[in-house]
Amino acid sequence: MTQATVSAGDTAWVLVSSALVLLMTVGLAFFYGGLVRPKNALNTMMMSVVALSVIGVQWMLVGYSIAFAPATRGSAACRGLASTT
Repeated sequence: MTQATVSAGDTAWVLVSSALVLLMTVGLAFFYGGLVRPKNALNTMMMSVVALSVIGVQWMLVGYSIAFAPATRGSAACRGLASTT
């Protein structure tokens, strides 16, 4: 089995894409805030920010291991899942 190298271009693209998604989530929060009554706008916007935070924590706990763990026995989609425990 060969060891894959990390491409600087691929890493930069993932970082730029992640930053754009982060900005999109904040824009979506403002959009949702504009759809409700003024007294509910802050709550609606904060729900989008909290959802972003929860997904970020889930990525750190489970997603990173699934995405970047070395291939082991079993399905390629669940490689490295055992290393999260």
